[in-house]
Amino acid sequence: MQAIGFAEPGGPEVLRLEQDVPVPQPGPGEILLKVAYAGVNRPDCIQRAGNYPAPPGASPILGLEAAGEIVAVGEGVDPARLGEHVCALTPGGAYAQYCAVPAGHTLPVPDAITLAEAAALPETLFTVWHNVFQRGMARDGETLLVHGGTSGIGTMAIMLGKAFGLKVIVTAGSEEKCEAARRVGADHAIDYKTTDFVEAVGNITGGEGVDLVLDMVSGDYVARNLKCLKPGGRHVTIAVLGGMKAEINMALVMSKRLVLTGSTLRPRSDAFKAALGSEIAREAWSLVEEGAVRPVMDEIFPLAEAAAAHTRMEAGDHIGKIVLAIDEEL
Repeated sequence: MQAIGFAEPGGPEVLRLEQDVPVPQPGPGEILLKVAYAGVNRPDCIQRAGNYPAPPGASPILGLEAAGEIVAVGEGVDPARLGEHVCALTPGGAYAQYCAVPAGHTLPVPDAITLAEAAALPETLFTVWHNVFQRGMARDGETLLVHGGTSGIGTMAIMLGKAFGLKVIVTAGSEEKCEAARRVGADHAIDYKTTDFVEAVGNITGGEGVDLVLDMVSGDYVARNLKCLKPGGRHVTIAVLGGMKAEINMALVMSKRLVLTGSTLRPRSDAFKAALGSEIAREAWSLVEEGAVRPVMDEIFPLAEAAAAHTRMEAGDHIGKIVLAIDEEL
């Protein structure tokens, strides 16, 4: 099969289309997905650069989400699933014509969305659901602050937050991006390059602050985020684009009774991801089936142009999801 590989870590230019990669075989509890589209995510770029190795046993091929057709099943998987169109949270391997995936990490593609849109859902949907609603304990009527409001994660957080009764404030790096976030459904969007977001959040909330911060920046943002939180607020970190270390005032944490948490999804067990997928199927997938939640799409690149897709991701100009087209005829 064809797949994207790289001989050594580096910039986007190291990515190349390889022609004779062995097709993976589905093991017990797995399905083999013929991939139509694969989502591009920031962790893919970090792995390509040599800073995010695949977990033990995972495919070294890039790609954490895909959509396509089930063409083979492993032991313990119902053969009746052959021919199903599904999207999947993958352990790796999505930048390829075929990808082996635990069966419990798949969701059916509804008529309301295309396969390209379906491929843009799993990584952001699983991440936002776990971190906003499970770890962040978001509840109806609360206020959520999201950094990176026009990223794939950011746009998904807006849509899910609004669907479940949250007031959503986002930050973004230009007025164009702020307007895009408002179109997706954000109640307020702050241009962090021209405005102090801490002051802006205070003004928006009448000085009360927000209940929850979803943070992808870390670094010096953390201390500023804590100032935005109201007493009893929760701070959830899902990426460290601004640096892995933060200096915070623990007296503020104690006096406001704050909760600081975070997570990374990829290293979690297959059983955990399957349980997360089951909860999403039960609690949120109907929103996708009804068309109320669908990914904001930025650009679709052919598989052979994966380097261009990574270049666009790292430039930070995208709004929504970047996707690779692998077999558009499915």
